[in-house]
Amino acid sequence: METHTPQTGQTIRSYTITIDRALCIGAATCVALAPRAYALDSEAKAILLPTAGEETDQALLDAAKGCPVMAITIKDATGKQIFP
Repeated sequence: METHTPQTGQTIRSYTITIDRALCIGAATCVALAPRAYALDSEAKAILLPTAGEETDQALLDAAKGCPVMAITIKDATGKQIFP
């Protein structure tokens, strides 16, 4: 059985973003929608870039919503999960 190991959450302004690399299938929708925030690593898994803060909050949210397997979780400043 495969275990899911999420990437440690990164806080960008009011969002905390976590990528579940075990769920990620490398579709790269996040990269297409927010290229300053996301990239695929050598394993074809999404990672957050140091330049993620250059993307708008809406772009970060749209990129998470675009993930076909919902591997990106976004929480607000209070810790409330806003996606998925």
